[in-house]
Amino acid sequence: METLQTIWTALTTPNEVLTSILVLPMYFIEAYISMLLFTLLFNIETTKKQKALYLLVVGCTGIIIKLFFDKPYNAYLNVISIVLSIIFILKVHFWKAIFALSIPFFATAIIESIVANLYSFIFLKDYSSAINIPIQRLALASIVYCIIFIIYVILKYYKLAIPKLEIFNKKNIILLTLTIILGIILIATQLYVTFYYSSVLPLFIVILSICSLLAYFLISMYTIFTVSKLETTSTSLEEAQLYNKTLQILHDNIRAFKHDFWNIVQGIGGYVGRDDMEGLKEYYSKLVEDCQQVNNLTALSPSVVNNPAIYNVLANKYHMADELGIKISLEVFLDLNTLNINPYELTRILGILMNNAIEASKECDEKIINVSFRKDKRNHLQLIIIENTYKDKSIDTERIYEKGYSTKEGNTGIGLWEVRQIMRKHNNLNLFTTKSNDLFSQQFEIYY
Repeated sequence: METLQTIWTALTTPNEVLTSILVLPMYFIEAYISMLLFTLLFNIETTKKQKALYLLVVGCTGIIIKLFFDKPYNAYLNVISIVLSIIFILKVHFWKAIFALSIPFFATAIIESIVANLYSFIFLKDYSSAINIPIQRLALASIVYCIIFIIYVILKYYKLAIPKLEIFNKKNIILLTLTIILGIILIATQLYVTFYYSSVLPLFIVILSICSLLAYFLISMYTIFTVSKLETTSTSLEEAQLYNKTLQILHDNIRAFKHDFWNIVQGIGGYVGRDDMEGLKEYYSKLVEDCQQVNNLTALSPSVVNNPAIYNVLANKYHMADELGIKISLEVFLDLNTLNINPYELTRILGILMNNAIEASKECDEKIINVSFRKDKRNHLQLIIIENTYKDKSIDTERIYEKGYSTKEGNTGIGLWEVRQIMRKHNNLNLFTTKSNDLFSQQFEIYY
């Protein structure tokens, strides 16, 4: 009985050392709940191995930083370690990692501040002294984590998530970043006031503080969701406009084909009647070319090219090539949303390669570009192959990647150099350039 009394006394009286020891497992709990929240909100796909490694690294790093570094340096180091863990373990882009960290940070800080204010108001005690009492610190931390978990469950139930950050333009990225920075300043200030002055503040100020924090959090979340919906709508409208243009061309081609159908049949009958197989073969090849153009337009559909960013690039380049009389053949044999590369970087690379193909083929008598998306399962490769006719047979396939090198006057010669700079940031990308008498080929390889 005396032992139990001793334990109870230790848990219910201020003891900073015991409190610090007992809250160490909380680092793992906080890391797990935060991970659940930001992976849901930002649609971050993770494996069980990645999750386990992330929890182990973040939890252990948090404990080490807590033990060996003083305030406030331990807080800054902990934030840096979490961001790096998100980037390198969960394979998330830098800006997405920053946003992914900010949401759980805001939620935890705001809820903790509200709980602290309520505690001071109800028990008329200073919150800074309460967090040094082991059992109260554990109870208050448990309340905060339970509330965050309930928020996660609600968000998951209603399937609320922030669309991919790649859809945001630069202006909105800056706006969101400023919102996060201002939010951190506001919350840091509020937490300081809560921990050191909550016991002497009037009731009106405490209530106003709680309401303002709740309002800021809700308005910030509403703003982020609204901006993301506007960006998604804008992207969808742009995609719809391009698709409508494609449908119009397809409709005109089918009408023309239908109008000439009887003439085509009569032409075939003429060759058959004279038993002119060579003439029929040539006639048939021209007919196949017209049919292929209709098939290409059918392939240029959001349901086939199912990544909005890639669709917009291909649709724009297709219509650009069509105005120059260039025939584009398009084949898609994989789900473009599964490509193991950041969409922003992929569209930059794809745009540069397509521009080069258009520039080269428009100078030729036979203007042809072949674009293919396929998968090599045996070698774990996703392939984007772009072939085009070209006039300059002496082109150096090595020098084209040099900065400033160009075969045309007035060109910057920087496109393929930029492609190489992007590729150097990753270890799963390759670009092989080959040429034959007829076609110049770029094979972009993505390992997965």
